[in-house]
Amino acid sequence: MIDPLFWLGLSILLVAASLTSVLVAAIPALQELARAARSAEKFFDILSQELPPTLNAIRNTSLEITNLTDDVTEGVKSAGQVVKQFDQSLDSAKKQAENIQISTGSVLVGFKAAWTSFTRKKPAQINAERLASNKKPSKRFEG
Repeated sequence: MIDPLFWLGLSILLVAASLTSVLVAAIPALQELARAARSAEKFFDILSQELPPTLNAIRNTSLEITNLTDDVTEGVKSAGQVVKQFDQSLDSAKKQAENIQISTGSVLVGFKAAWTSFTRKKPAQINAERLASNKKPSKRFEG
């Protein structure tokens, strides 16, 4: 009862049944794979349409940020120069105030000296008083 033709036919039948069951099981997976491929194709189409304008917008934004950074840098430099000028002006004002203080002190000393010499007795009056005191009889001892 061992007929090789029978076993060959049975083997071919079993292989065919196995391949059929594999294909039946693979059909939904292949359909999902086709659906995923269409979805990926749509996604890539959208990317090809949307990506260049987005990249241009990003490029323009980076240029604008660079320009703004340059403007801010110039503003900071300008503010630094203003601060330096203000410091120089403040130093100059301090020096002028010191000079005014010195000048005012000199003027006050001058006014004091003038007032002292103005209120002091005149030398002619002092000489006249000395002469008058010298004319008084002095007690001389004659001997």
